[in-house]
Amino acid sequence: MSEKKMSSSRKHHLKSLMLSIAKGILEQEAKDREVERQRYMAETCQPLSLPSGIQALQELCREFHHKVDVIDEERYDLEMKVNKSAKEIEDLNIKVIDLKGKFKKPTLRKVRMSADAMLQALLGSKHKVSLDLRANLKQVKKEVKEEDKELRDVGDWRKNVEDKAGMDGRKKMFEAEA
Repeated sequence: MSEKKMSSSRKHHLKSLMLSIAKGILEQEAKDREVERQRYMAETCQPLSLPSGIQALQELCREFHHKVDVIDEERYDLEMKVNKSAKEIEDLNIKVIDLKGKFKKPTLRKVRMSADAMLQALLGSKHKVSLDLRANLKQVKKEVKEEDKELRDVGDWRKNVEDKAGMDGRKKMFEAEA
């Protein structure tokens, strides 16, 4: 149960040792990267020999432009592959979430569009559709309930209360029931 606590000087000493070791490792990794870079550059890039004539310089420039175009095409192809893969990964993640039963609703954007414009966008510009939503609504007739009729027949409630107030009113109620 009783743990020995390190003194603060011991902690600082260990911390400084760890930092110095980490610094040495980072420096070694940087040197290794530089050596690897130099080796790669030596393998892939031949030393540049500049020709002396204008014709030869123009030919060298055309060659460089051709290499740049090839590399740019490769970069574009790889970028498209990455985008396609990212889209597939996103779709698969959505499917996994659906299968788990936890669906995150995507953020919806506010769209200001009339019903006609929406239908035209969905159906295409060939179909001219005019939509009057109010014409499709059902007409509902208001039925007068029997309870409402009774309430109207009763009239003013204060009058009924005054009639039933006192002993005379109670006597009338009993006589009406019997």
